[in-house]
Amino acid sequence: MSAFEIIDLTPENIADYGVCGYKDIKKHAELRNKIQWFTDYYPKGLRIKAVLSEDGGYQGMIEYIPGNYAHRPVEADGYMFIHCLYVGLKKDYKGKGFGTALIQACIDDAKNTGMKGVAVVTRKGSFMANDTIFQKIGFEVVDQVKPDFHLMAKKFDAETNNPKFKEDMQANLKNFGSGLTILRSPQCPYTEKNVKAIMITAKEQFHLEVRLIDLSDAETARNSPCPFGTFAIIFDGKIISHHPISNTRFVNILDKLIK
Repeated sequence: MSAFEIIDLTPENIADYGVCGYKDIKKHAELRNKIQWFTDYYPKGLRIKAVLSEDGGYQGMIEYIPGNYAHRPVEADGYMFIHCLYVGLKKDYKGKGFGTALIQACIDDAKNTGMKGVAVVTRKGSFMANDTIFQKIGFEVVDQVKPDFHLMAKKFDAETNNPKFKEDMQANLKNFGSGLTILRSPQCPYTEKNVKAIMITAKEQFHLEVRLIDLSDAETARNSPCPFGTFAIIFDGKIISHHPISNTRFVNILDKLIK
C-alpha cells in the first residue's frame, strides 16, 4: 500500500482541496454550490474525509452523514450513511487500498459517535461504487430496488433493524406527471454539469419545456422517486436516467422514446 494520510475536510479548508476533481471556486459553480451545501450540513454531522498520497497528493474522498439526513430515498435512522466514495483520481493510484481505508475511517467514526452501523447505496452502473469493496469489510445487501441498486449495511449489533429503501418511491414518481422533469441536488457536484445544455436541447430540438427541481434539503431528496436520490431525469412518468448524463446521451435517449 502506498504511503498516504486521511484528513478531515471542514468548511474552513474544503476550498483548499476541492471535491471530486473540482478545485477552482471562481470557475466551477458546482464547487461553490457544494461548499455551501457542505457548510450548511456540517453542523448536522456531514463529514468529508480526503485521502492524500505521499507522492501524488489528493486521490479521493468519502462523504457520510447521519442517516436521518441522508440524501437518498432510504430509512436509515441511527446509521451513518455514506453518500459517495471517490478514489483513484490518477490511474497509478487505483488499487492502493485508499477506498478501504476511507470506509474504515467512516466505520470508526460511526462507532465513536454511537451509531448502529454504516449504510450505503451501491450499484453496478455509473456514479456509485459497487458491492465488492464493501463486501470485503463486512457489509451485506439488506435491500434492493430496480434497476440495479443495492442498499448495504454493516451492523455493529446483529439484532439491529436493517435500513431499507423507502417503500413509496414508485408512488412518488406519479407526482411528476407528463413532460420532462430534472431533479438535482448540490450534494453531488456532477448534477450541475450538462443540465443547462440538456434543457436547451429539450426545448430547441424536442420542443419540450423542462421542469427543473432543486432538491434543497434531506427531506426532499429522501422523497425522490429515484434510488440515486440527488439526480433523475423523468419523462412522462418514467425515469429515463438515474444519474447525471451528457447532453449527447440525453439526445440518444429522447430520440428512441419520441420516435
